[in-house]
Amino acid sequence: MTETILVLNGPNLNMLGTREPEIYGADTLDDIAGRLTERGKELGVAVDVRQSNHEGHLVDWLQDSQGWGVKAILLNAGALTHTSVALYDAIKAINVPVIEVHLSNPLAREDFRHASFVGRAARGTISGFGALSYMLALEAAASL
Repeated sequence: MTETILVLNGPNLNMLGTREPEIYGADTLDDIAGRLTERGKELGVAVDVRQSNHEGHLVDWLQDSQGWGVKAILLNAGALTHTSVALYDAIKAINVPVIEVHLSNPLAREDFRHASFVGRAARGTISGFGALSYMLALEAAASL
């Protein structure tokens, strides 16, 4: 049975490619998902990419991941990174390792982006490399 890496994306990430491309790049979420899926095949893992603008969906997917036999989760929670105790609690409640992912480097941006509830609960964080952040996180997740 092929192991699965779940890739969860939070609010506004459906706007990638058009939203502030000088910060987030020109790649759409579909572009990134396609590259992740292809690299996943090479690594021998399935990749399941999801996006929601709703915090509760992300919490549900995190909780449900244990029953799905997920190997690891890549989580780009978007702005919820900096505000969501619910995501922190959900990550802490599961046995699946979570890797926090960001396209930009939050520490090089506005002060409010410097705090990460997700990062406090995650196994590790990869940020600041644009769409490559996802690929680096996939490599890390596949090696766990």
